[in-house]
Amino acid sequence: MLPRLLLIPILLLLAACQNVQVERDYDASRDFAGYRSWTWQEPALQYRPDDPRVKSDLTEQRIREAVSQQLDQRGLRPAPEGSPADLKVQVWLIVEQHQDQVSTHYSMGYWGGAWGGYWGGPIQTETRTVDYKVATLQVDLLDGKDGKLVWRGSAEQVMRRSPPTPTEREAAIRETVGQVLSQYPPQ
Repeated sequence: MLPRLLLIPILLLLAACQNVQVERDYDASRDFAGYRSWTWQEPALQYRPDDPRVKSDLTEQRIREAVSQQLDQRGLRPAPEGSPADLKVQVWLIVEQHQDQVSTHYSMGYWGGAWGGYWGGPIQTETRTVDYKVATLQVDLLDGKDGKLVWRGSAEQVMRRSPPTPTEREAAIRETVGQVLSQYPPQ
């Protein structure tokens, strides 16, 4: 029973981390209304680490489709083949190992005598180390003329231990890319 009780704080900690943290940055001196076309900056998708468990053609295809759809919704069109684009797009998928210390405090139970005991007793503390992975999806938009970064958005999320189905992966990628690009162009 005690090991199950110790899992509750760990699960609550990980559940609290399930929220996607989105960050954005951009060059305020740029005229974003002038950007109308885009193309991929090859390699279109960079992986850190370059791990075959993360890197796959299927993941790249899903990310490319999601980014393309989001840019289309924002009025950006793919540049015709052989024509220069206003923006170049590059995406990073970064997976990092993280570790947290979780302490659980619990009482040993009833303590006292015939003249009125009380619940409580000595308090025990157990500290455990929780290992987990955090994935960051970062979208960089570079100026097509000078190659400088003009807009960056990223989303960070704790990865689940059990691998999702292909349908769940696709939905998660679409949702994350949508959150990253939700405030493009900047106001």
